[in-house]
Amino acid sequence: MRQAVLAATADLLTSEGLAATTVAAVARAAGVHETSVYRRWKTRENLIFDALATHSDTALPAPDTGDVHADLTALFTALARYLATPTGAALLHLGTVRGEDDLEEGRRSYWSARLERAEALVRRGIDRGELAADTDPHLLVEAITGPLLARVLLTGEPLEETLVPRLVDLVLNGARGRHQGRR
Repeated sequence: MRQAVLAATADLLTSEGLAATTVAAVARAAGVHETSVYRRWKTRENLIFDALATHSDTALPAPDTGDVHADLTALFTALARYLATPTGAALLHLGTVRGEDDLEEGRRSYWSARLERAEALVRRGIDRGELAADTDPHLLVEAITGPLLARVLLTGEPLEETLVPRLVDLVLNGARGRHQGRR
């Protein structure tokens, strides 16, 4: 039942948008009772965040190529592509809503888990000596994520294919120790 409901939620978000993705619509599309959905997820927001987390985990794999530059470029290129989809747009819309307790907890939990995955890529780069030992993984990930979100949420500028490699270069060149070569 969980898989059917989450798939129906992601499909509705993609085809109909956030406003049309109601618990009733999801239950109909999944072929389950609405009360079953509420019993498991409690709120529409919990359901949507769970569906988005499941969907984005597939869309945003955590690469491990042995090279921090390649790993971050792959991850953030996938994120840029994801943000350009209707599902990514729904995620961003939910992420900007403030003051609603149900959304606050789901948003915090969702983004904390995703940022932690990206930070793990940075920590591996530190462990391999590709980045300075005092590199702040959280700040480095925020430094790459921020411009992507600014383009999508604030300026509407395109997320062209060369943007992510340029951002990764910019941020990593600032994070590498003085003794290490520049990329």
